[in-house]
Amino acid sequence: MKKLLSILLVLVLTLSFCLVSCDFGKGNEEEEKEENNENEQNNENEQQPEEKVMTYAEYAAAALETEVIIEAYVQATQSWWENKITVYAADEDGAYFIYELQCSEADAAKLTPGTKIKVKGYKGEWSGEIEIMDGTFEFVEGADSYVAEAFDVTALLGTDDLIKYQNQYVSLKPLTVVASNKKDDTTDYAYLYNWDGSGSQGNDIYFNVTDGTKTYTLCIESYLTGKNTDVYKAAEALEIGDVIAVEGFLYWYNGAQPHVTKINPVMTYAEYAAAELDSEVNVFVYVQATQSWWDNKITVYAADEDGAYFIYELPCSEADAAKLTPGTKIFVSGYKTAWSGEVEIVDATFKFAGTDTYVAEAVDLTDKLGTEELINYQNQLGSFDGLTIKSISYKNDQPGYGNDIYVTVTKNGADYSFCVEAYLTAPGTDVYDIFAELEAGDIIDVEGFVYWYNGINTHITKVTVK
Repeated sequence: MKKLLSILLVLVLTLSFCLVSCDFGKGNEEEEKEENNENEQNNENEQQPEEKVMTYAEYAAAALETEVIIEAYVQATQSWWENKITVYAADEDGAYFIYELQCSEADAAKLTPGTKIKVKGYKGEWSGEIEIMDGTFEFVEGADSYVAEAFDVTALLGTDDLIKYQNQYVSLKPLTVVASNKKDDTTDYAYLYNWDGSGSQGNDIYFNVTDGTKTYTLCIESYLTGKNTDVYKAAEALEIGDVIAVEGFLYWYNGAQPHVTKINPVMTYAEYAAAELDSEVNVFVYVQATQSWWDNKITVYAADEDGAYFIYELPCSEADAAKLTPGTKIFVSGYKTAWSGEVEIVDATFKFAGTDTYVAEAVDLTDKLGTEELINYQNQLGSFDGLTIKSISYKNDQPGYGNDIYVTVTKNGADYSFCVEAYLTAPGTDVYDIFAELEAGDIIDVEGFVYWYNGINTHITKVTVK
């Protein structure tokens, strides 16, 4: 019996030891597996470095058919279809054309101008156009916004430097519309639907322009700006000989072929006068006089045969300022605005334009004083006879450079404010020095530009004492 108990005890102890040993071994094995999994995960993380986003310079230098990763801001998009969308994008250093980017319809609606996205794809080329293909994207959360302003590349047309601005938002001005032709058709057309004229309304529009030296083809890309957009309708209204200013993306197809997003006509004076305030205006004008150049800006009194213009603080180098002599023809692009009744062009740029000249003669406006008609002659060179000086005062109460002379005159019992603008006719000029000697009661004839400041405030350029 004791033997039997001894044998049973040994068996129980042995079994207990085995069970404990098995559990202990199993625990070690699971811990080892977990540790191995963590090590493998860490190794994977170490082997997958964070994706590097390229600068524009790095993207431009990248070889074709290589993977590229960029962050850029949406500038415009073509129509979404079949879960794809083509994007015009830019940053502050350059621009990108992203072709058929994978995109849901919901996300396409969020790709508004200024939105920042991260794009991963492959750099490709098609007929000279550099683009990103086979791309995917994600929104950059919390990013700032950026929309590029149009950069004027007109002077670069026909040069090797133009391609450096490929896909950027650019302006071209002024350009003249020239004839487009269809194969086996001698008719001259202002534009064609499709490049060969085989299309109809709703298709792309192609039209030819010249800068005076060469001819270039521009395109209204219907997937970007369709038939109901202002620019599409403006293209359909073009006529051969029209002078225009355009903006658009500098697309490339065997040479520059911008995708135009805006067409503005070069205006007559009547069209300029009728234009809304704060709208863009483009005009050919002739310099009549200038105020003093300073800080790379100059204010210009200009005219054509139909009216006159006041161009405020036009950006201008000192060398170009010296060339803005009376009669010089320039092309001006800016925005129409008003300040205390004075209608003027601001935020403008200019180019010298042609060799013809024009200097306006003074228009006798004496009989227009006190009438509603007078404002129709705003900024023109006018003459006023038989004015009696009522008072004379100086800006800052003393003569000297920058200190205008304010002159109150009377005519037929009414008072009018005139001015010797010191930046136009400075101390040392006949006008400034003569007024320094005049007194109340003196009778004068004057000429000057019909400036406006809450009423007539002519800038006097000539005076004759009676």
